[in-house]
Amino acid sequence: MIFDQLVGFFSSDMGIDLGTANTLVLVKDKGVIINEPSVVAVQREKYGKQKILAVGQAAKEMVGKTPGDIEAIRPMRDGVIADFDMTEKMIRYFIEKTHRRKSFLRPRIIISVPYGLTQVERKAVRESAMSAGAREVFLIEEPMAAAIGAGLPIRDPQGSLVVDIGGGTTEIGVISLGGLVISKSIRTAGDKIDASIVNYIKEKYNLLVGERTGEEIKISIGSAVPLEKELNMVVKGRDQMTGLLSRIELTSEDVREAMREPLKEMADALKTVLELMPPDLAGDIVENGVVLTGGGALIRGLDKYLSEIVKLPVSVADEPLLAVAVGTGKALEEISLLQHLTNED
Repeated sequence: MIFDQLVGFFSSDMGIDLGTANTLVLVKDKGVIINEPSVVAVQREKYGKQKILAVGQAAKEMVGKTPGDIEAIRPMRDGVIADFDMTEKMIRYFIEKTHRRKSFLRPRIIISVPYGLTQVERKAVRESAMSAGAREVFLIEEPMAAAIGAGLPIRDPQGSLVVDIGGGTTEIGVISLGGLVISKSIRTAGDKIDASIVNYIKEKYNLLVGERTGEEIKISIGSAVPLEKELNMVVKGRDQMTGLLSRIELTSEDVREAMREPLKEMADALKTVLELMPPDLAGDIVENGVVLTGGGALIRGLDKYLSEIVKLPVSVADEPLLAVAVGTGKALEEISLLQHLTNED
């Protein structure tokens, strides 16, 4: 007991938004101190061994540009662990980077996970963090963490509806009295939008581009609704007909068409949740509206697009990219709230 208190004194509790695209780390009383891509670059050596070359931003810069013996790995796919070993190494890297030294620091960690994760997947997340040096691990569902981070009144007897659009999943949650009344998770989010843009350019312009380029296009000129002044950018790639390097000029209208199907899937999921809403909570949502969080919330006009479909007010949270991480931090600050929300098995 005394030893545990000493460890707690010397270490800092952490909240981790372990995302498919990015991992954010928040330290209690310090805020978000790490926001880096969820990518690990490894070099294959003799006898099947692997050497970690880079993690985070440095590793992402290698995606699509590595020689044969180096691979840039995204250990998280669709919101779940696709590579246990690499996820453990990535979490360990972020823990060590946070504390700047490797010994006598075993923090208590709360990790956000997609709603509906299986017991096997939850166990994998927990074991990855424990193996990486955590003293104690709690899991919190992303819709709840996003709602807390967005400042919604989760403990009040009124309904709040949050849509968290990440890299691998879109999480939709209706919260009331500190619990998730209705939740839905779909594997249509930022990655699928990027892939749709890449495929659209390939089919319409016969130009081959990578997933990084797809993401850059989405951020630079993507929009869910027509803009007063449409945007454009030059896109470079390889012509699949001639094999030669080429460039095209892409417009925001092109990107809007490319994103049409994944955005429709998100809207359909939101409509499904609204259809399941208990009547008393439905009145609250009509009054309070829908709040968007996550990187996908930054797509131009997405709030207006969804509002037109569901006929409700839709707004974007302040700093939507940080909402889930901030939510884990607020849960850490209140141990009673943490124990109530994390649904430990």
